[in-house]
Amino acid sequence: MKALRTHAAGGPETLVLDELPDPVPGKGEVLLRVHACSINFPDTLMIRDLYQFKPERPYAPGSELAGTIEALGEGVTGWAVGDRVIAMIGNGGLAEKVVASVARLFALPDGVDFATGASLLMTYGTTIHGLQDRGHIKAGDTVLVLGAAGGVGLSAVELAKAYGARVVAAVSSEEKAAVAREAGADDVVIYGRPPFDKAQSKALAEQFKAACGPNGANIVYDIVGGDYSEPALRAIAWEGRFLVVGFPAGIARMPLNLTLLKSCDVCGVFWGGFTAREPDRFKAQVAELFDLLKAGKINPRVSQRYTLEEGREAIAVLENRQAMGKVVVEMIG
Repeated sequence: MKALRTHAAGGPETLVLDELPDPVPGKGEVLLRVHACSINFPDTLMIRDLYQFKPERPYAPGSELAGTIEALGEGVTGWAVGDRVIAMIGNGGLAEKVVASVARLFALPDGVDFATGASLLMTYGTTIHGLQDRGHIKAGDTVLVLGAAGGVGLSAVELAKAYGARVVAAVSSEEKAAVAREAGADDVVIYGRPPFDKAQSKALAEQFKAACGPNGANIVYDIVGGDYSEPALRAIAWEGRFLVVGFPAGIARMPLNLTLLKSCDVCGVFWGGFTAREPDRFKAQVAELFDLLKAGKINPRVSQRYTLEEGREAIAVLENRQAMGKVVVEMIG
């Protein structure tokens, strides 16, 4: 089988397409034929050794995939060869075949294609946990989403709308604004590129405030960090919830006096840790996502598709913040 692997820390151009023997499933595992593997921001960090988890090399990046079961390991019940599944794995997804634990395996719903299945759990899973467990979202809330045209951002727009919120999408271009509106955003703020000086930061805060309305944002869903975070915090509502999700623009430095003046909460959203610590709630939220997908209230937007041989380019697109929706590598269409 083929696998696109990292042998040394570096960017996507350092990945090597290797020929390997097929893996063998162990106890409680299955062998999967990978049809599609989505690219997520942690993949761009892991290959550069910039993520909190550093797997032993060589390994293939890719933690979210969809495929079919080819073989069952010892003790596996409830699954059969040929079953269509979604799998969450720490890494290894950019390969033609992988071994996955049945504890992180979900049946791919009927009528859902592999690319969509591979694009669902990490983005929408992060967001449903963030909005429900950390943001305590309720109907009528105003939600400000930074980086709203990426995979996680679009999931936040769609889920917030599904829960009855008003959504303000913040993006970096008119093209991305159109994508956010298509996903259901009620209003859009187009911001510039950092670094921002004091006047530019204040101006962006005023843009956020104007879009969110006089009461501010009940929830700020911050996927980008950097110079965008403080202006968003200045637009938060009294007792609002500022959700820290990611840092592609850098780790923000924010004056904590703002949290006192707004009596607001700053909450981390670490979905990976949540799934490990609360597996039953994680599975319940996955079931809810499947129901929302079936009802047409969410619909992952697969914006770009690549072959395994083009996997380096797929990671580069996400790393350079060019994606509008999910980027997927397809081994089988």
